[in-house]
Amino acid sequence: MDFAGRQLPVSVIDEIKDRLDIVEVISSYIPLQKAGRNYKALCPFHSEKTPSFVVFPDSQRWHCFGACGEGGDVFTFVMKQEGWDFRTALEELARRAGVELRPRTPAQRQAEEEADRLRGLLAEAARYYHHLLRHAPEAEAARTYVARRGLSNETVARFTLGYSLPGWESARGHLTERGYTIEELVKAGLLVQREDSGSTYDRFRDRLMIPIRDLQGRVIGFGARTLDPEGVPKYINSPQTPLFDKGRTLFGLDLARQAIRREDRVVIVEGYMDVMQAHQAGFANVVAQMGTALTEAQLKQLQRYTKRFVLALDPDAAGVQATLRGVEVAREALEREWEPIFDPRGLVGYEARLGAEIRVLRLPRGQDPDDLIREDPRRWAAMVEEAVPVVDFYLQILLEGLAPDDTKAKARVVDTLLPILRAVANPVEREDYAQKIARALRVDARAVHARLRSAERRSARLQRGTARTQERAPSRGVTADLEGHCLTMLLQRPGILSQINDALRESQLEPLRGQDFQDVGYRAIFEAWETLLTTEHPVPIEALRAQLPTDLHARLEGLLTPDEATLADEQLVRDVVLTLLRLRERNLRQLGQELSFLTLEAQEAGDIRAEQYIEALRAYRETLLRTQQALAQRWGWMSRGRAA
Repeated sequence: MDFAGRQLPVSVIDEIKDRLDIVEVISSYIPLQKAGRNYKALCPFHSEKTPSFVVFPDSQRWHCFGACGEGGDVFTFVMKQEGWDFRTALEELARRAGVELRPRTPAQRQAEEEADRLRGLLAEAARYYHHLLRHAPEAEAARTYVARRGLSNETVARFTLGYSLPGWESARGHLTERGYTIEELVKAGLLVQREDSGSTYDRFRDRLMIPIRDLQGRVIGFGARTLDPEGVPKYINSPQTPLFDKGRTLFGLDLARQAIRREDRVVIVEGYMDVMQAHQAGFANVVAQMGTALTEAQLKQLQRYTKRFVLALDPDAAGVQATLRGVEVAREALEREWEPIFDPRGLVGYEARLGAEIRVLRLPRGQDPDDLIREDPRRWAAMVEEAVPVVDFYLQILLEGLAPDDTKAKARVVDTLLPILRAVANPVEREDYAQKIARALRVDARAVHARLRSAERRSARLQRGTARTQERAPSRGVTADLEGHCLTMLLQRPGILSQINDALRESQLEPLRGQDFQDVGYRAIFEAWETLLTTEHPVPIEALRAQLPTDLHARLEGLLTPDEATLADEQLVRDVVLTLLRLRERNLRQLGQELSFLTLEAQEAGDIRAEQYIEALRAYRETLLRTQQALAQRWGWMSRGRAA
């Protein structure tokens, strides 16, 4: 498979890198200190007292040799620092570098112009609602409600809270006077259009208005709370629009992201008021899910800042009980502001795929985070610290009210927990949970293990029954473009990703991740594909193309030639793992060389950080050795050198 010529000789990404100095870009975010040929700083991605963040001008790369171990080029730094996706980082760095991005197609230009118009419209609507809250006589009840909830003037201004008039045409009249069309107001979710007559009316009437923003702080939608004590529903949100997707949006993340990174933890709550009260009290690492089950897309956004998630749940709330009992609960009947939905199996699966830690904070009966924080901020902080793993929380809920001698009920609890246990990737954790379940139910642990083995055998039989048999074919091998080769095989056969990660874990190595791709374009393609893979299998190429900047479309097309279509899954897994391990070996060697140089430099200067570098070098050599052993023993590849 020949990947030569599949990308332009000088891509726009390369041109941006050539024009920008990584030292200059990074120093615009954090202070850098010259250290020999390189620059050092306190790492912006984790808390530390001794600088372990190093920028290498020669290679135009950076790396943290401390706790987080992150590294990359100018693109990866800006993406991580700002929490941006690749498209946004590309546009911003192109602007800085004075590089003109590839001209958009007429359809793309039109879509971007329409999106800009909608952002302008929603920003104007937010200003209008905010003005009404501050000055309109009709907003007195809203102002009273805000004061009663204990929100300060500063918080009201920070979140740009507003008020919608009770009339059916108030917002429509104001916004059309500002030059926006009825069609645009409908598309932005501000007007409802009747299907029979086509007439329109204001979606939000006599409600407290809460703007929802994207990561750049731009308004993309609204949440609206009724001011009528008997009003139903209490909250309504903007509908799905070209800008607002509730499954990919987290309320307050634009204001919380720096605190999340600083504290290396995010607390996810269910209500707007919870977030605002938390921020007002100094707990700025709090965000809210948008009234749906927490999605992997939302967790991937948060993963840019931390891998430690705390989900604040009221186990007595209707949404959780509905999930546990399999009962449909109407949103209008809920006492709480939003319907909380708890999917333990999904959360455990997210933990495994994202390498994350997800814990659950169990709220006291009938209390929201809003109530707790106002009454006792210290108690709230303590409860966050005491949050328990997902499986523990689920077990607690299932055991409540269980009669000690109800054998059938105990069997149902075990059967309910089996899918959750099977989703736990770490065998040690799985064993620990099995023992914990047995103790809690006062049953023999062997019985729990027997049920688990039986469920796994049934699953294996089902997989064998549906698996397609394919003729084994000789591999054409990997080419010089290892990353492109790896991506090509994944795009052709997405089902092998889980097998690849299982094989890596068996060798005590990390699963495949975006950081394995040094080429920022390939990394962007992989991460977009992996995100889409959680909802669509296989990923439609058009959907993947839509997630990428135009400048990566040609690169994507070059990866789609079906050269490996006849290979069996087993052979493809072997080829991808072999490719990936060679990539990691190459990258580890480069890092080892840079770290050796830093160690020597620190020793010559009598720098106390020499010991830190020696320890980091030892860890890198151990990882390199494991990688080389996996190549040699499991995959039959002879490395070119030893982990010296």
